[in-house]
Amino acid sequence: MAPDGHRPFWQLLDSSAQTEIERLGRLVGFPRGSSILQQYDRTDHLLVLRHGCVKVVVESDTGYRAILAIRGPGDLVGEQAGLDGGSRSASLYALTEVTALVVPLSRFGTVKESRPAVARALQQVLSGRLREADRHRTDTGSGHVRTRLAGLLLKLADQYGHPTDGGTVRITLALSQDDLAGLVLSSRRTVVRLLEHWREAGWLRTGRCLIELHDLAELEKLARADPSVGLSRPEADP
Repeated sequence: MAPDGHRPFWQLLDSSAQTEIERLGRLVGFPRGSSILQQYDRTDHLLVLRHGCVKVVVESDTGYRAILAIRGPGDLVGEQAGLDGGSRSASLYALTEVTALVVPLSRFGTVKESRPAVARALQQVLSGRLREADRHRTDTGSGHVRTRLAGLLLKLADQYGHPTDGGTVRITLALSQDDLAGLVLSSRRTVVRLLEHWREAGWLRTGRCLIELHDLAELEKLARADPSVGLSRPEADP
């Protein structure tokens, strides 16, 4: 997920730079669940997400598939291939209906050279993603999976949740249990066990492409790693 305090690429630009990039690109819509970019492809454009969100997925040569991040409105995606001239390092899939500004890499390079505001915004995005990767590596060796999973669910609720009349928050993103495991750097088995326990406790409900949070207070305690919060049966972090 995007780090706390994260400002997406589009918000880092002044209005004149936004207008210039809009002039160079074109708005394209993508239906929910569709493939937007494919790993290993050599394509000549990047995207600025205007509405909706996507998941960034990488697949190894052995077939292992992991979700690396979720990107939302204002985020720049697909820029890495343009910077190093290589093929796509990951795939993008629409988690919701998505509208994106598609900009040819050559045109983006020109505006980046002519407008310092664009170059500065790009540098801030790249620096932020390096910090994000460092934090993920640190989280792997510190804290519990339950803490990271509770924090992830709360962040998803804050960014993409829809409050209901009953006081619950509904997250309707097409995220699988494998996706959740990848986002918290854990195994699917551990995530499935935690979700099962939290369902039994009445803290949440899960379904196909659906997570409903019923007890935000308990999840917030877990996200803070509150030592007073215990589980009725032991869990072994992977």
